[in-house]
Amino acid sequence: MAPAKIVVSGMRPTGKLHLGHYFGVLKNWVAMQEEFQCYFFVADWHALTTEYQTPQNIHQSTRDVLLDWLAAGLDPNKAVLFQQSRVPEHAELHLLLSMLTPISWLERVPSYKELKNELKDKDLSTYGFLGYPLLQTADVAIYNGDLVPVGQDQVAHLELSREIVRRFNNFYKPVLKEPQPYLTPSPKVPGIDGRKMSKSYGNAIYLSDPEAEVRQKMMACITDPARLRKSDPGNPDICTLFAYHHLFSPPELISQVNLQCRAAEIGCVEDKKQACENLLKFLKPLQERRRQFSEQPELLEEILESGSAKARKVAGEKIRQINEVMGL
Repeated sequence: MAPAKIVVSGMRPTGKLHLGHYFGVLKNWVAMQEEFQCYFFVADWHALTTEYQTPQNIHQSTRDVLLDWLAAGLDPNKAVLFQQSRVPEHAELHLLLSMLTPISWLERVPSYKELKNELKDKDLSTYGFLGYPLLQTADVAIYNGDLVPVGQDQVAHLELSREIVRRFNNFYKPVLKEPQPYLTPSPKVPGIDGRKMSKSYGNAIYLSDPEAEVRQKMMACITDPARLRKSDPGNPDICTLFAYHHLFSPPELISQVNLQCRAAEIGCVEDKKQACENLLKFLKPLQERRRQFSEQPELLEEILESGSAKARKVAGEKIRQINEVMGL
């Protein structure tokens, strides 16, 4: 029997996670841990590429991310869960790769210019921001990662990592593995205002939101803007609320709402209430697991420490191999 393929992925600690994180990433990770050898890490060094002026927030955000991971069903007995900065070999390989990567390769990364334009209030004229794709490459290569879970729109970003690995292997010996994209379902989860769900937009429903807050946000959720009265037929295809139904409501209710809305047989307020009940039902077991783990801070530290030790053992072996082929 062939050994399980190695999956590597990380998440920046930017605070508590929302429905977009769950359906876009976490749900896939939970399934992957049953099939692959998984390394999932809190990418706190990556957070510094844009948050280097406020690093004091990263410690609490790391704890919040881990709590949401565990609440969603990630299991430290099935996957290696760790903190990037506790495995310094990531930084060592990043340094070595930076010696041979042309600056022009980094400058052509699409997200480099996009994020610089999006985050104009931050000074991102730093090497850390320019070179973050190199750190991403090191994050995966240090574990001989076979697969990196991505959505279709992220495949191009992974190609840079593959080019860097090929360049390294051509200069020295082929000891680094070219990671392959592992296409995962990544539905675009809208925020309550219809835009992409994002902490920066203030339109997110968080996995840890209390019931009263969930109800308040759901009642504020926009629906079909052309439907002004209950007697007006609606169009579920452009309704944020209907998109939510697809995430956590039973299929029979989705079909029913689709027909009733188009026939003006159900009002938006009534529909919001039933969607909200299904969302609360979905969140209940996650929030119960989160509460249990949050009451055991020593266990959270133990999970991070143990996972980081496992990761370091593998990363250390790889660095020794890399130094050997480089003659260092």
